[in-house]
Amino acid sequence: MRPVPPPGATIGLMGGSFNPAHEGHLHVARLSARALGLDAVWLLVSPQNPLKPASGMAPQAKRLVAARALVKSSRARNIIVTGIEAELRTTRTVDTLRALKRRYPLVHFVWLMGADNMLQFPRWAKWREITRTVPIAVYPRPGFTLRARLSPAAVHLRAVTLEASDAKLLSQLAAPALVFLEGRTHNASATAIRAAAS
Repeated sequence: MRPVPPPGATIGLMGGSFNPAHEGHLHVARLSARALGLDAVWLLVSPQNPLKPASGMAPQAKRLVAARALVKSSRARNIIVTGIEAELRTTRTVDTLRALKRRYPLVHFVWLMGADNMLQFPRWAKWREITRTVPIAVYPRPGFTLRARLSPAAVHLRAVTLEASDAKLLSQLAAPALVFLEGRTHNASATAIRAAAS
């Protein structure tokens, strides 16, 4: 099902494998929506993360079903699970963002990223273009938050970094813009969940 945001909506985009989706994903989606004043958060269930091996990756359809069941059980109306990247035929974030901005020119998108991903952000394809395409919000992750603030990508964006107290301004700004969100972290891990199930 394709999401249909109204013109002028502010949408947080949280990409990932969601292999599987878990309570930690819901936690950061809620945290981000509240801190940034978002109308909704889209969980972009990737067909295949280019930085992760295909081995051990459940089919996208299965991951979508599980993620939707999790969100439905949480009764979170502003969290939307979508496999739109398969329809757009994109796997790289930079390509997904280009396609979404073409499709929804009147929507204000914000990219949501965990502090752990901020450390490896320079490995992403055309990461500097991503920073020029949408504002970015980094949510805290246990053991990574301080290092993320000192990472090469954070240094690159230091001049356009907002204080956490100004986070609600992010969706109104043109990229590049960055904010490090503050709040309680969640220890759930998809890797640990898969290990426990094996």
